[in-house]
Amino acid sequence: MAHHQKRLGTKTMTNSIVTPKSENAQHAGEPLLSVKNLGRSFGYHTVLGNINVEVQAGEFMCIVGPSGAGKTTLLQCLSGLLEPTSGTVSLNGKTVTEPPAEMAIVFQDYSRSLMPWLSILDNVSLPLRSKGLAKAEIKAKATAALEEVGLAGHLHKFPWQLSGGMQQRVAIARALAYEPAIVLMDEPFASVDAQTRADLEDLTLKVKKHLGITVLLVTHDIDEAVYLADRVLVLGGKPTEVVDLIETNLGDDRDQVGTKLLPRFAELRAKVYQEIRTQTTA
Repeated sequence: MAHHQKRLGTKTMTNSIVTPKSENAQHAGEPLLSVKNLGRSFGYHTVLGNINVEVQAGEFMCIVGPSGAGKTTLLQCLSGLLEPTSGTVSLNGKTVTEPPAEMAIVFQDYSRSLMPWLSILDNVSLPLRSKGLAKAEIKAKATAALEEVGLAGHLHKFPWQLSGGMQQRVAIARALAYEPAIVLMDEPFASVDAQTRADLEDLTLKVKKHLGITVLLVTHDIDEAVYLADRVLVLGGKPTEVVDLIETNLGDDRDQVGTKLLPRFAELRAKVYQEIRTQTTA
């Protein structure tokens, strides 16, 4: 998760996870995250060209596209880790120039993001130290986050004592403990087996619904994108632009078997696949 320097101007409880409000109250209908005419070049090579998208508060958006389309580059620009060459990114109406205090990031490589010499509880507590909280409050928030992802019985274990899926749960808990308004996830389940991946997908949906947070997730897996998302952002072209923004309309209560048997799911999967395939062969 990105390290943040600002303290959130919100009241929080010490025994639960609290999603922060915007420092400036968000007006009805205004997007939480706004991307306008975003472009990113590396030397003479333009990767992203004129990206425009808005993400609403409480939304789950998945980003898909061909390999090399710049999905991770886009996520880095959105998070303030990479400066756009052109255009702007705004969170709650404020231009993003560095990782915002209201944003957390979950990376694909959980093994490198966790400190092997720290316990699970201490790993989750680590980013909270920058907020100037009392030790007791840090412990309470970290414990609550670990309970949220089903790891209440593993607080004092070390990362190397856990499976890959459990380690990624720790990474998710660390993001939640920071109480973000939005979580960016970069291929977060790509390094685990299929069953664990499905479990983590359902965990993410549960946590998102319970806490009311906004999630923006990059994935290569079309089934995963359709299953998780309220809207799927399809990228393509050279330089990369928005090809489509598809509403899934699959409802709030999703099931790995039942949802994927729906004709609507098959229709969406085929549509996204065809759009990516067209961009790949263009």
